[in-house]
This record gives sequence, C-alpha cells and structure tokens, in this order.
Amino acid sequence: MLAIHGGAGTIRRASMSADMEARYRAALAEILADGAACLARGDAAMDVAVEAVRRLEECELFNAGKGAVYTADQRHELDASVMDGRDRAAGAVAGVTRVRNPVLAARAVMAHSGHVLLVGTAADTFAFEQGLERVAPDWFGTPQRLAQLEKARASALGQVLDHDGQQVLAEADSTVEGPIDEQTKFGTVGAVVRDAAGHLAAATSTGGMTNKRPGRVGDSPIPGAGCYADDRSVAVSCTGTGEAFIRAAAAHEVGALMRIGGLPLSEACARVVFDELPTVGGDGGLIAVDTLGNVWLGFNTEGMYRGWVEAGGAPVVGVYQEE
Repeated sequence: MLAIHGGAGTIRRASMSADMEARYRAALAEILADGAACLARGDAAMDVAVEAVRRLEECELFNAGKGAVYTADQRHELDASVMDGRDRAAGAVAGVTRVRNPVLAARAVMAHSGHVLLVGTAADTFAFEQGLERVAPDWFGTPQRLAQLEKARASALGQVLDHDGQQVLAEADSTVEGPIDEQTKFGTVGAVVRDAAGHLAAATSTGGMTNKRPGRVGDSPIPGAGCYADDRSVAVSCTGTGEAFIRAAAAHEVGALMRIGGLPLSEACARVVFDELPTVGGDGGLIAVDTLGNVWLGFNTEGMYRGWVEAGGAPVVGVYQEE
C-alpha cells in the first residue's frame, strides 16, 4: 500500500480551474502508479516512500523542492524527514538551501551520519559529501512564489502558510495565477508505505511558510510530529500548521493510540485530526497506513491533495472533502 499527500487546506472547486485541477490529479496519479509498480516487484517500503516524495519535490505544483515558497528575506529554506518502521531509524534535515532533493538528504542522514537531524549549511555540506546533487539557491524559486511573497509583504500579513498566499494574490490582483490555483493550502508533501514484507516507512518534505522568519522550523523534519513509522503500529505523514502538530506530537500520537490504546487505525487518526489538533489550533490533515495495510487519509480542512494505491491496483486520487 502506498498513500501520498500534497498538502491540505481550503481547496474549493470554484477557486481552481479545470485545467489546474487536472494537472494536480495527473501528477498524483502518475506518482502513485509508478509506486504501485515498485511495490508489485517487491521494493522496500523506504525506497518507495522516498521516491514518491522525491517526485513530489520535483513538481512545482507543490511546496517542496522546486516551487518552494520564500522566507521573509527572500530565500528558500527546506525541511524533510524519513522514518523506517523496522527499527524506527530516522533522518531529517532542516533549513537546507542547496541540496536539490531534501528527502534524499534526510535519508542520507539516517543511513550515514550517526545522527537524526542536521540543519542549515552543515546539512547541505553533509548531503554533498554523500554525492547528492547541488543546485543554486534560486533553482527552487518560481515567479509565482516570488509574487506571493511580494503580495504578502505589501499586505503586511506577516507569514502565511503556502497557499494562504494565493488568497493574498487573488485579493490583490485577480490576474495573477500561480502554479497552485486555490485559495489556501498547507504546503507539505508526504508518503506512507507498507511493503510486501509488511514493513512500514514514511517520508515528509516541505518548503515551509511564505514570509516566515528565517530559521523557523515546522513539524515536517521532526520525527513524531510530522513523520513517524513503527512496524508495531503505523506509518504517518502530516500536513498543516506545523507548530500545532509539534505541540500535539501528532504523528506519534496516532501510533500511541493504536499500540498502547488499542484503537484501530481510523479511530486513532480521527481522534488526532478532529479532537487533539483543534485544541492547539491545528488545521490540516494526515495520511497513514497500518501493519495490515489499512489506509486513512483525512483532514479537518476543506480539502487535501491525496491518493492511495495497492500494489498492482489503480490509483485513487482525491482533492475535495466530499471525495
């Protein structure tokens, strides 16, 4: 089983063109179909999860890697994490600016550093030592993301969570259409996997928040907050208001409710998303797969780019709440 997400938030049909919606659905379906083929041939959960997120990082429709949002000082700071359910090994990077695929850097940290989390320039340097691709910092940017930052500054709104910035654009200039054509969405991508051997893995990556304070880190690179995998229970990837997901230890909470509390996947996920997160101001959602291959993709917002597929099966993709 493979499930992926491309962010959650206020995603209304009326705010997205048919062409843009089709682009999102096609991107998700293609990544899922390729992942299903990998699972069918017996690839390991970690390999499939990382490759799915790497592909999402390469797609500028999403706020991770290419197409990442800008910080207040007009730079890009990217975060990512991975976790292996077999032994709860984890790796993460935060505030990287030059490594093309942060999720690959996170996996390298897990496999080769002896640590869990590396940050900033040191994380980039470590990634290059591992042979990962270096890009110029401006490679991540797009004209639409820069316009999003400029409008946020002009409107004096402070930091905005990825596609909240699209609403700024819409209100200030209805002619501006970025790669993401909806009003609000929390820009994180992620994948959770159960492989043929029954092992679990999760990966999460993000470009952060438009106009954020430099150095701010959300939940995405923090195991137990935005990413978690444990073969005894569940693999989870989250998307939403990062500070709230950290305070709730959201991804780990799902696993604890299952392993210790005895709840089934759907009840554990629903309790975290609909009960726990709102108490700390948490908007967003998560995807999860358990040891039996059950999958849950849910959110307390109006929509979430998401999809799932079984090995050998056809992808199922959703955007809006009613799907």
